[in-house]
Amino acid sequence: MHSATRSTQPGPADPVERIRVGVHTKDPISREGVHSQLRRYPEIDLRDENETGPGMVLLLVEDSLDESVLTRLRRLVRSEGARAALVVGALREAELLDVIECGVGAIVWRHEATAARLLQAVHAAARGDGDLPSDLLGRLITQVGSLHRSAAGRPGAPVSGLTPREVDVLRLVAEGFDTGEIAKKLSYSERTVKNVMHGMTTRLHLRNRAHAVAQALREGYI
Repeated sequence: MHSATRSTQPGPADPVERIRVGVHTKDPISREGVHSQLRRYPEIDLRDENETGPGMVLLLVEDSLDESVLTRLRRLVRSEGARAALVVGALREAELLDVIECGVGAIVWRHEATAARLLQAVHAAARGDGDLPSDLLGRLITQVGSLHRSAAGRPGAPVSGLTPREVDVLRLVAEGFDTGEIAKKLSYSERTVKNVMHGMTTRLHLRNRAHAVAQALREGYI
């Protein structure tokens, strides 16, 4: 009698790791439009907008922002550990830094919100990366540079304590390079770049790459 043996043939491919996404908007047509755009991607797991928690990506769709939206963002990101991406029609100069410091890692203009662009923003938010339109990145650099100059020489000005290696990495992040490109330019491994970013964001209690860039700009490092 032959004993049964377990097959050693490989099984089905592992399922794609899915990203839980909740779409927040006052407009049901906008919600259905975003759902329609994203549900075609197998890695996206669309959830009820009331669900939140660590690892959840909050995709907020607004024509414009007000203090109630910023307050909700702060609560969801800081207290409940969600990641945030913003689709917005207009963003005033005074709101930009507030949005970044609320923990929003990715911003998409409504008129550019194609399915591919939304997917890119969700992935960036899920990874904790920054993904800003080029015109917004320029405005952020200008705005924070102005804040830093106005604070220069003021007694008690905060200092983040960034290392030269962290500054080198953040300068390239601010210019829009991804992890692989930064590694090549600095002759580091990708793991080293990721470790630098993780160590810095953990030590300084930063929420994502965009927040790290904003902090470095505010302190005058870049």
